[in-house]
Amino acid sequence: MASTSDFRNGLCIKFNNDLWQIIEFQHVKPGKGPAFVRTKLKNLTNGRRLDNTFTAGVKIDVVRIENRKHQFLYADGDSYHFMNTDNYEQVFLDKALINAPDFLKEGENADILFHADEEKVLGCELPASVVLEVTYTEPGVKGDTATNTLKPSTVETGATVNVPLFINIGDKIKIDTRTGTYSERVKS
Repeated sequence: MASTSDFRNGLCIKFNNDLWQIIEFQHVKPGKGPAFVRTKLKNLTNGRRLDNTFTAGVKIDVVRIENRKHQFLYADGDSYHFMNTDNYEQVFLDKALINAPDFLKEGENADILFHADEEKVLGCELPASVVLEVTYTEPGVKGDTATNTLKPSTVETGATVNVPLFINIGDKIKIDTRTGTYSERVKS
């Protein structure tokens, strides 16, 4: 058992008979009345988000979660196949459990979250950014680099990303997987 003083970003707790991860929290000590903790929680089973307030000092159940490195092998419809890089065991995940499935490239590594006590898969987190090659975009025009105008482009995984006008087919770009947006062009 832990209390609200043990809250930190990423901590997984059992709340309302479900598993929740703390996204952010804030301790509030008003001038009148007891202190409390405002939290933003993410449900690990269905991805739903919830704002909740805990009274300071309340006891909570902490759940032990493990991140394990897995390599993405291939997708078969809505089922994604991963292999543990340590013992070569394969794990099959549903598309809904992956935070950015459109940016998964064969051979890339990802962290899979496991409930340590039950050996149950909870989700899959890609790295914060990935480097992908542009396979199709309208050609850029020389001199169109001064404005913040964006154009759609298709990357090697089939995802569509808005990029600046100077990006051409064959360029490698860095994409933020949390937002799905273009970050920068990568020099080869």
